[in-house]
Amino acid sequence: MRSTGFVSLLGVAVVGVYVLVIVGATAALADAAAACGGWPLCTGDLTDPAVLVSIFHRLVAAAVGLLLVVTAAVGWRDTTRRVRAALAVGLVLYPLQAGVGAVIANGTPVENLHLLTAMTIFGTLVLALAWELEAETGTDDVPGTVPELELEPEPPADDGVEPTRARSGPARLKATLGAYFRLMKPRLMWLLCLVAGAGMVLAGTPAVRTVLATLGGGVLAIGASGTFNHVLERDVDKRMNRTSDRPVATHEVPVRNAFAFGGLLTVASLGAFLSVNLLTAALGLAAIVFYSVVYTVILKPNTVQNTVLGGAAGSLPALIGYAAVTGTVGVGGLALAGLIFLWTPAHFYNLALAYRDDYERGGFPMMPVVRGETETRKHILLYLGATLLGAGGLAAVSDLGWLYGATTVALGAVFLWMVVRLHYERSNGAAFRAFHASNAYLGLVLVAIVVEGLVV
Repeated sequence: MRSTGFVSLLGVAVVGVYVLVIVGATAALADAAAACGGWPLCTGDLTDPAVLVSIFHRLVAAAVGLLLVVTAAVGWRDTTRRVRAALAVGLVLYPLQAGVGAVIANGTPVENLHLLTAMTIFGTLVLALAWELEAETGTDDVPGTVPELELEPEPPADDGVEPTRARSGPARLKATLGAYFRLMKPRLMWLLCLVAGAGMVLAGTPAVRTVLATLGGGVLAIGASGTFNHVLERDVDKRMNRTSDRPVATHEVPVRNAFAFGGLLTVASLGAFLSVNLLTAALGLAAIVFYSVVYTVILKPNTVQNTVLGGAAGSLPALIGYAAVTGTVGVGGLALAGLIFLWTPAHFYNLALAYRDDYERGGFPMMPVVRGETETRKHILLYLGATLLGAGGLAAVSDLGWLYGATTVALGAVFLWMVVRLHYERSNGAAFRAFHASNAYLGLVLVAIVVEGLVV
């Protein structure tokens, strides 16, 4: 096995280039470049914060460029051809990137080219890191065979309420309310409501009534989607350890009652959304249908790309939030939706690794089951890189500033570190740590968006 020193250097280089991407994506850099005339030295007033930003950017660029050269020198001989090719592209593009920066400093507005070049360099380094880790830590794990589903016959209708009836009055009421609450998948609500909240803030300053109606409708829509998912997957849930105790699978809630409950939640959510505007209601209905039918019935049991394509369900709250304020789907909303879409595989593939055997028993063609754990770990890193680029793109098309930039860099670095550890440790514990790091990354990035929009 190769030394991990090259991987460590490459990981630091990835983070370093990402700092340049984020600094270049924020509106502050354009002002800084105008304030700091000349290149490579700065002739501006050192008491001007914009000048200090520009000097910081140039110092980081110089340090990262040196680090990239050292990294390539350390790993060049012992790495694979495709890793060397990716490093070579980065090495060639880096001085071109510096040249574009010099042009900007002299007053020529080519910021988009500067940002695009930095993103390309970042992408090549992420590819190099993914391929290197695959070569170092890849195993000969053989993908499992997805078994054919053998669904159990539906039990008699009255079996669904028997466990609850056996309890005393207050205990029975508490158990019943708890069962219906669990149907709504409450653990998903906080993050998806944050997504919608960030979408609203990106669109402008929403009225309190709009916030309450949109988030209330969102909670109800999530509950409806979760309930329909419980109903449609009840037979498969019985086969999987992590889902065998769900209320419909255990007959604690009868199928007909759960279906009616989901319908009631759907109507209530659409009512809340319609009080905002028609587009918000249409997007809310699309979110319920997509998760309940397209993802649960069509994608999840039939394609290994279920997690990737299913990311559209988590992206829709961003559009809902944006449309609630503007009545349209704007660039900011689309950029936030794209960030959520790219984040979803980097997030959920960790859970798929931890529960690989469970998903295999359930008959789901998840990535670890069909293509193996090595391929899944590589895809986690690649989608993490895409997520970070998506965060940079969001900064470029919005007015987000340094709180957002610092958050995505710091939490992105933590997420990357956990994914690298996952490659080396190859354990359920490492998969869960990467999973929690993904939650922390997106949650705090969304909080930063909301804070910047409302406070900063």
